[in-house]
Amino acid sequence: MSTLLYRLGKTAFRKPGYFIIGWVLILGVVISMISINGIHISSEMKIEGTESQKVLDQLAKELPAASGGQGSVVFKAPDNERLDTPERLAAVMKAVSEVYGLKDVINPADYAAEAGSSGASADMAQAANMQQSATASPPPYGPLMVDGVPVPGVLLSSDGKVALFQFQFTIEQSAITQDVFDSVIDSVMSAQQGTNITVLPGETLKTVAIGVGSAEIIGLIIAVIVLLITLGSVVAAGLPLVTALLGVAIGVGGAFSISKFIEMPSVTSVLALMVGLAVGIDYALFIVNRQRRMIIDQRLSAQEATARAIGTSGSAVFFAGLTVIIALCGMLVIGLTFLSTMALVAAATVLINVFVALTLLPALLGLVGERICSTKAREKSTKHPKAAGHGIAHRWVKFVIKYRWITIIAIVVLLGAAATPITKMEMGIPGASSANLDTTARQGYDAISEGFGEGFNGPLILVAEPNNSSAQVTPELLGNVMKELQSQNNVAQVTPLGMTEDLAIFSLIPGTGPNDKITKDLVNELRSTESSVAKTNDVKIGVTGFTAVNIDMSAKLAQVFPIYVGIIILLSLIILLLVFRSIIVPIKATIGFLLSILATFGITTAVFQWGWLHSLFGFDTGGPLLSFMPIIVTGILYGLAMDYQVFLVSSMRESYVHGHRGPESVVHGYNQVSRVVVAAAVIMVSVFAGFIFTDDVMIKQIGFTLAVGILIDAFIIRMGLVPAIMAIFGDKAWSLPKWLDRILPNLDVEGEKLIATLHAKDHSNSKS
Repeated sequence: MSTLLYRLGKTAFRKPGYFIIGWVLILGVVISMISINGIHISSEMKIEGTESQKVLDQLAKELPAASGGQGSVVFKAPDNERLDTPERLAAVMKAVSEVYGLKDVINPADYAAEAGSSGASADMAQAANMQQSATASPPPYGPLMVDGVPVPGVLLSSDGKVALFQFQFTIEQSAITQDVFDSVIDSVMSAQQGTNITVLPGETLKTVAIGVGSAEIIGLIIAVIVLLITLGSVVAAGLPLVTALLGVAIGVGGAFSISKFIEMPSVTSVLALMVGLAVGIDYALFIVNRQRRMIIDQRLSAQEATARAIGTSGSAVFFAGLTVIIALCGMLVIGLTFLSTMALVAAATVLINVFVALTLLPALLGLVGERICSTKAREKSTKHPKAAGHGIAHRWVKFVIKYRWITIIAIVVLLGAAATPITKMEMGIPGASSANLDTTARQGYDAISEGFGEGFNGPLILVAEPNNSSAQVTPELLGNVMKELQSQNNVAQVTPLGMTEDLAIFSLIPGTGPNDKITKDLVNELRSTESSVAKTNDVKIGVTGFTAVNIDMSAKLAQVFPIYVGIIILLSLIILLLVFRSIIVPIKATIGFLLSILATFGITTAVFQWGWLHSLFGFDTGGPLLSFMPIIVTGILYGLAMDYQVFLVSSMRESYVHGHRGPESVVHGYNQVSRVVVAAAVIMVSVFAGFIFTDDVMIKQIGFTLAVGILIDAFIIRMGLVPAIMAIFGDKAWSLPKWLDRILPNLDVEGEKLIATLHAKDHSNSKS
């Protein structure tokens, strides 16, 4: 492996034009495909196989009008005033009529006419009368009336301050284009003109935003500063940035270029951008640092140093990247399309960055040539050679080794305490209830809660289907089911939406909010075959809607999470076994990661769910953690943590291979790479932390968790726990049963065979 990469590095250095032009052509192809196909992203995340998705699929097949996306708008009067004044009623009525006139929005008048032609209108009227008799007491709201006629789809609070407009699209949420959303928003915003009405479009109408903001740019600026300090040269510091940005452009751009044919969740590009930038900069940093060290310390030419750096550090980059890719691809076993898409795009971006680091980077180093190290840097090294035993890194590792047991116990206690909040972790989809107070989504949520009840922020869609396949849905059955539903605990309102011969559809408003545990209990109770609704009417109840989808998503992901963790740990243990030819090292690495990930999730729970330090991180209210965040973060952090493991421990093994023994090999290996590992970790934390200050709470949570995870794993686990444990085991850490040693291939990650071959060649040349 090392010999192959050595030859590749030397070829790229000597013939840089071929490699640079090749990558530029690939980027050109990606840009051309984007210009032809455009960019298509979706905010919808389907959870295949769940109860809520089955109901949606059934509705799409049997009653398409009920399966389209939903929208909502809040109209709010000025303080101490009402909406139902003549001029404001006219403005609201005009806005509602314009929305119903849009081609992709269902007009209730047309729907009623269609239902009437099929004989269903009388049935629905009868059901509506039954609904009124089923309600124990009048609700604190009613239909918005204009000239004695109710405005379809609009409710007015009892105090007249808030009106809620709910409507339905003719197409699924994921298929609605931004032009349609913009048309709806333009229509409802017209109600503001001359009326002082505040119009608050619902969360489902917000724009799906992508791109890089100022906070992410600040993260890149910090990365530049760290690179300058670490490498000591503007040219050397610029190369990792150039290669990382190119890798991300091709990876993320490639995903956008095929988004016309594959549904691309909006989070996908941001996730690939996060991971791609972090690993791209880090991988190039390790190689450039190794090359400069060889030029300065060993007096090698830039060409020879580049080839050897690719042959040695390049091997570590390859296997570190492979570990990240395996951790990401482990998400495929979960069987959720949107997660698989995110994983594959992120994994492809990492793979591209590995290839860029191994091919484009040495080509760029070939263009730079000997200028990669200034004359001043070479002279400084000659006059003031680095003395082993002096420096913060050396003193730190000596301290850790001397107090190894105290270090291990302190780290375990500290991370254990940080992990305790994880026992109270709640999963869901952060939404308007946890949005910042100054956002329209949060203001609309609060207005709905105040005027109608919190349950109106998360209506449920129910489908009742007779258990007897030969039975038909009748108006009597429709009314009985609705009456029984209305009598259930925590039910605020039940409204019939439609019926066919085979099923009846209802809208149910819970008495509690979308993220409330009582709402979850209601959904589970309604689905139960033992519920009073199901048994009394001999029907099967299906529940869907945004709230039910979130409940199912959290349950599904919690169920598969242990399986996912087991798979990536098993596969990564195999890779680490092959790389280090050791049993102790892979086990130690895995235990250290589990400590760091538990502490990471504990801290994230305290911050985003309990609201600790919320003002520091730019949000106002705590809420549930993103349900698919643990799986995404675990995969990424495991892969990145193993990056540091590979770079740090491979240096210790290299020291062991070259004659250092016991704690001496730990100290020597630590001294060689600790500075660059710390720099790489700071860069990763900076890149991830840049996403903490975005407006999207989902991206904010992922960025925070990744930043904290890297911080803990790099600085506490790899810089503290690893050298302490390695010192305890000493040379035994590299022992391997003889039978296993015989069957395992020698990958020569440290480049031992390569260096031996090169030394023999140099010796032969010197004799001749």
